[in-house]
Amino acid sequence: MDDNHINNDEAVDEHPLEGIMNPRSIAIAGAGNNPMKMGALQALSIIKDGYRGKIYPVHPEENVVFGCKAYYTPKILPARPELVIFILPAKHVVKLLEEFGERGARRAIVISAGFRETGPEGEELEKQLLEVASRYGIRLLGPNCLGVINTENSLNVTFVPLEDRVGVLGMASQSGTYITQTLPYLQKKGIHFSKAISVGNEADLDLTDALEYLGKDRQTRAIALYIEGIKNPDRFLEVARRITPHKPVLAQYVGGSAAGARAGSSHTGAMAGPDHLYDGLFKQAGILRVHSIEDLYHQGWVLATQPPLKGKRVAILTNSGGPGTAMAHICNEGGLEVPRFSEKLQEKIKEHLPPYASAGNPVDLTFHLETKELSTAIPKLIMESGEADGLMIHGLMKTGFLKTIYPHLADLVGNESEEKFAARFNDDKEEALKLPRENKMPLILSSFFGREDDYTSAYQDNYYPVLDGPEKAARGMLALHQYNLARKKAALGPGELPPQSAPATKIIREALDSGNRVLDEYSSKRILSCYGLPVSEEELAYTAEEAIEIAGKLRYPVVLKGCSSELTHKTGSGLVHINLENEAAVRSAFSEITRAAGKDMAVLVSKMIKGEREVMAGMIRYPGFGPSVVFGLGGIYTEALKDSTFRLAPLSRTDAADMISDLRASAMLEKFRGMPAVDKKSLGAILQAVGNIALLHPRIAEIDLNPVIISGKDPVVVDALIILGNGKDH
Repeated sequence: MDDNHINNDEAVDEHPLEGIMNPRSIAIAGAGNNPMKMGALQALSIIKDGYRGKIYPVHPEENVVFGCKAYYTPKILPARPELVIFILPAKHVVKLLEEFGERGARRAIVISAGFRETGPEGEELEKQLLEVASRYGIRLLGPNCLGVINTENSLNVTFVPLEDRVGVLGMASQSGTYITQTLPYLQKKGIHFSKAISVGNEADLDLTDALEYLGKDRQTRAIALYIEGIKNPDRFLEVARRITPHKPVLAQYVGGSAAGARAGSSHTGAMAGPDHLYDGLFKQAGILRVHSIEDLYHQGWVLATQPPLKGKRVAILTNSGGPGTAMAHICNEGGLEVPRFSEKLQEKIKEHLPPYASAGNPVDLTFHLETKELSTAIPKLIMESGEADGLMIHGLMKTGFLKTIYPHLADLVGNESEEKFAARFNDDKEEALKLPRENKMPLILSSFFGREDDYTSAYQDNYYPVLDGPEKAARGMLALHQYNLARKKAALGPGELPPQSAPATKIIREALDSGNRVLDEYSSKRILSCYGLPVSEEELAYTAEEAIEIAGKLRYPVVLKGCSSELTHKTGSGLVHINLENEAAVRSAFSEITRAAGKDMAVLVSKMIKGEREVMAGMIRYPGFGPSVVFGLGGIYTEALKDSTFRLAPLSRTDAADMISDLRASAMLEKFRGMPAVDKKSLGAILQAVGNIALLHPRIAEIDLNPVIISGKDPVVVDALIILGNGKDH
């Protein structure tokens, strides 16, 4: 094959990021010799951090860049570069991309800023960039990104030097800072990327593409995502669902609070907002959500380096009571167990403890500097006992502590150097480091000393997480537990959609033809009935006599409600009368509804459904998302308590069941104050049906079922509102 032309034999199923992460040659457009400029700094990272491919600096004036021959135009390059990196003013990028396209380049990273993020002119420039890329079949990352890292082949396209150490945590970020400026911080924490990808403006390749690539990457054992927004949530969910059953994924999302909730016509619309929707999306995908970049790194590293937690039993070993108590509290709160050890195991542990120390779990040595007990002897007993599934150790330290107290001891040891003094107490750590892997048990350590301590550095260098606080260690153990729960749910996707109901379609078309965007309660419930939802028995009445006749057929007690497409919320307006026991009550209620409305209107006569528990279900289409299903407390508490949860349609049975258990008040759906447990299968079917209706009828913008009364154990929809939008009919 001629290197000056495209390889037409390239595997068609190769991921587009493969050529960006593993290029055999790189052209750096904008690489110069001025170390105060980004082009020079990023060129230095590629040259000095161990990349072994060919490097072609491209600069209009420089002949040599940091020892590499430079070229003033792509036309005179000795070969087609597999990857082009653009680090020059935005106004020059489009023309130069075209020249590289003519030269045969098919992969690019556009570091340059000055595109869509700057306003209309930049947006137009980005369109031109994409047009050129599309014309030449170039797949690109960026613009306005900070590059990539691949520790497997020592490729570092960022401007910060990278430690020569292969990692196992993959990262994709919509902020370049988190794969560049944080590198020194991560190195101090013993955390190392496998591969890291800054996606920038996502003009072409986006965060979901990066997730997909990292999901396939064998070196990457867990994936961390920093997210400000997702372009295509449906595709993101599909890709994530393929990955999370086999590989942990964590995400920090920060785009929800500023946007707030979009006020809609229904209760559902009033509750929707990006943060709620992303929270549901992550749960549906089997992704663990964290709320700080520190937790994203720490818990990501735990998941990347430690074996699965086989059960819920956690052992805690510490040289201080406070940290052990904090660990136990967080583990218990998160669903893990800290069981008291058997008397047999306690007796064995006591042989290694001072007489005042506790052996029950947590095991507290109480300021014990015999590190062999803390690192080896007691962990060995615990791991081989079969009484724990994971172990946390707090307070393993030696040289860090000795250096701290050295000023008080210097004259007592003849003023020998601090290093020599600390070296006299060096321990053999080989057995301690082998124990967890021999027993296939996760180990997480907590220490207030960093890499200045020989124990911290030894464990970090052997891929054990050493976190700088007991609570952080406990949250790491919880992440292992939460992933066990999440991975099973994500594997179960939704089933096929039911067929579209012709009667439901007819109701929607008739409403649109008459100019109605809000369906009245009766029409809304007819659509729900078409898809098997349990709605209250009811009929429309236009006179008091008709209402009395219908009430007789339904059997008392009944409910009367004004029914009009102009009414979205009827409670509190004198338009709802409940628990009517006889003809006189029905006649009076009909009259009062007409008077409250100020005109004649149809009245809905419904069978009175009694129940002390109320929930709500609904659907909203938030911009950028497909239909999202909501479930929460119903009635007057819907907006007041905001105890609700969201998922993207379509829902699997597992998604629906998770929504029900998500509520803070989910206990009231179990056996509660003499009431039977709710039929959760029926309740879940309602949630699934709401999502399916939205997918089958794109003209439906909002669905609001509130309340759904739990009658005995059965959910019944007693009020409903469907609002139409501008979607397209199927």
